Amino acid sequence: MEEPQRRIRATYTESTITVYQAYSPEIGQPAVRDGRFPAAWKRDRMTWIKPSFLWMMYRCGWGAKAGQETVLAVEISRDSFEWALRHACLSSYVRGVHPDRATWQRQLKRAPTRVQWDPERDPHLRPLPYRSLQLGLSGEAARRYADEWTVSIRDVTPLAHEIQALVSSGDLASATRLLPQERPYPVGDELLADLRG
Repeated sequence: MEEPQRRIRATYTESTITVYQAYSPEIGQPAVRDGRFPAAWKRDRMTWIKPSFLWMMYRCGWGAKAGQETVLAVEISRDSFEWALRHACLSSYVRGVHPDRATWQRQLKRAPTRVQWDPERDPHLRPLPYRSLQLGLSGEAARRYADEWTVSIRDVTPLAHEIQALVSSGDLASATRLLPQERPYPVGDELLADLRG
């Protein structure tokens, strides 16, 4: 079956969804130790969460980029994730989705979350012909994420390094077996209707 152009793919349970971020050890290690983001985590800045493990690997270079050496799997409640989608605006203007650019700019200014669709990646981190969700959280959404939504935080840096080593050595089968099992996230069409840009 052909992949739709835009779909949320994620690892999830009945009550939670896993998203990925990468931070410096100064932020990442206390977050893992305490199961919540430390005071040093800036709650007044926009933060981007990614349900796609391989897109996160592309973004952080398998945890090798400066300031992104600690890769976190952050489990948040599905209710919270869906609240974020309900309060989101596309990060860029799309003719046909928005009545006009001024309306989109007003929506963007008010929205605590924004949606961006980026090319999904294969294990070599090459772009695929379909896109995965990135969710930007600011203001109320960022504060809720840090202080209310988080169920658990795990350090998946060793997993990232192990998968990268297998890909580099040409053992794609073993690398693929280690990847988090992501499947289409069951979200109603009405929730994504204005977010498919």
